[in-house]
Amino acid sequence: MNIVSVMGGLAGAAALTLVNETVKRVDKDAPRLDLLGMNAAAKLMKGTNIKTPAFAQNLFPAALAGDLISNTLYFGMAQAETKNKTLIRGALLGLGAGIGAVALPKPMGIDSNPKMQPAKTNAMTIAYYLLGGLVAAAMINLISKEQTLTEKLTS
Repeated sequence: MNIVSVMGGLAGAAALTLVNETVKRVDKDAPRLDLLGMNAAAKLMKGTNIKTPAFAQNLFPAALAGDLISNTLYFGMAQAETKNKTLIRGALLGLGAGIGAVALPKPMGIDSNPKMQPAKTNAMTIAYYLLGGLVAAAMINLISKEQTLTEKLTS
């Protein structure tokens, strides 16, 4: 993975997180991806010998950091040979992650938030991840374009 992929992935992860954190404050049916992340982090910690009260108190920042890092790496995989292929990959990665966020918590034994049940909430979850994938792809394309222009100017 190169710096362009990482920067694009970070843009997508940041967009996803920003939308989630903003909309949950104004819409009662908004997905609570933060709770899903905290439940996953708590489950991971439960399987270890680490039992620090400080971790429990800082579950939100730890889950948020974990989400940003994992989503950055995931969305960074959108980079392809052409701009169109990068956009398609970004969209497919976003759709896949969104569908996974809706469908996988229960089979994985992660306490799924009851708010994840309404069709509106599930659709919003998928849309958030789709947005993240498209933002990542767009940023990758933008940075790649800038790199190409810089290379042409310096040649």
